[in-house]
Amino acid sequence: MTGTVIYPGTFDPITNGHTDLVQRAARVFEHVIVAVAANPTKQPYFSLEERVELARSAVAEQKNITVTSFDGLLVDFARTQGASVLLRGLRAVSDFEYEFQLANMNRKLAPDIETVFLTPAEHFAYISSSLVREIASLGGDVSPFVHSKVGAALYKRIS
Repeated sequence: MTGTVIYPGTFDPITNGHTDLVQRAARVFEHVIVAVAANPTKQPYFSLEERVELARSAVAEQKNITVTSFDGLLVDFARTQGASVLLRGLRAVSDFEYEFQLANMNRKLAPDIETVFLTPAEHFAYISSSLVREIASLGGDVSPFVHSKVGAALYKRIS
């Protein structure tokens, strides 16, 4: 497929489930932009700059993937990037209702921008950023769930 796809998220932290989706999207689209949301309504573990840097280290080997931050409406950001597709991940059926609502709202705001859904590989379907943070805070091993640099940053933040 040609064109650019935007994969938005808070990525606090970016997990192997996220990188799985990004890498598979990179095989389908010419360019993937991992768009790290500022999201001031949440209390992130990492600053926006840290989340961008951790995401960059997790996808550094893919040449057609870039990581940047954004603030404001996703559809406005997509337009500034020349993207006409948004990528959303679905881990479980429970994700669908919320993602469906977002896709429909984005379609109402920007009828020219489509949303595409991907599911992660089954061995990543149970991973979430909040579970990874909780495991790390309780002293558990997060190495199966995140890039080594992300794991190191989590343990450093906790200590």
